[in-house]
Amino acid sequence: MGTGFVVALSFLLAAPEPGQVTAGGILLDQGAAAYPLTIQNLMWILFFVGLGDVWLRFVHGGREARQMDYRLLPEDAETMLRARDLGAVYDRVRPRGDAEPYFLQRLIGRVVLQFQGSRSVEQSNALLNSSLELIQHEIDLKYNMMRYLVWLIPTLGFIGTVVGIALSLREAGDMPTLGDREALRGWLQSVTGDLALAFNTTMVALVLSAVLVFLLHVAQGREEAALNRAGQYCLDNLINRLFEE
Repeated sequence: MGTGFVVALSFLLAAPEPGQVTAGGILLDQGAAAYPLTIQNLMWILFFVGLGDVWLRFVHGGREARQMDYRLLPEDAETMLRARDLGAVYDRVRPRGDAEPYFLQRLIGRVVLQFQGSRSVEQSNALLNSSLELIQHEIDLKYNMMRYLVWLIPTLGFIGTVVGIALSLREAGDMPTLGDREALRGWLQSVTGDLALAFNTTMVALVLSAVLVFLLHVAQGREEAALNRAGQYCLDNLINRLFEE
């Protein structure tokens, strides 16, 4: 999708003339001699990789949040759960196939097995808390690649800035004589064009990174909220209903 986006913009946006500022020059650096192998195009592709990753996490967070709607545990005000009642509960949440179970099913399954083995509500509650911490860490690890992309895109922008300034300084050393207006005009266009590359890459990189950071926090917050709801659901409808015989 990132490559297709770059190709589409390349056809929609006109390449800039020397000394001209256009959207194609800012977003894609279309005026570069090495186009389409530009830093801006690489940043756009990485941006779409990040969008794909954050979209998958966002969808998964929504699926986790919907697990509470399946009423896997009794939710009335009277039901108490003994060890012999938990077999039917575990059968509803036990893993089937190779699919990874959702947060809620994993928490319920662990607590049920713990209580059936120990007959202790205190130990079951301790296991629930430990499981919540482990899953929280698991969620955090899933965003490592996204954090790397959020760091990499501005880094590429700063690299483009350094390259642009370096090219501009090199051109500045070849200043023509002041009496040759045409040569002087071409020299100024070359110098300012390199400076434009320097600042355009940084601007595009910061905008793309800001968008990814916002979406990352939204997706991670969605998954963490689903985990919190699953923990509260287990505490209210499982831990508080366990009856030690």
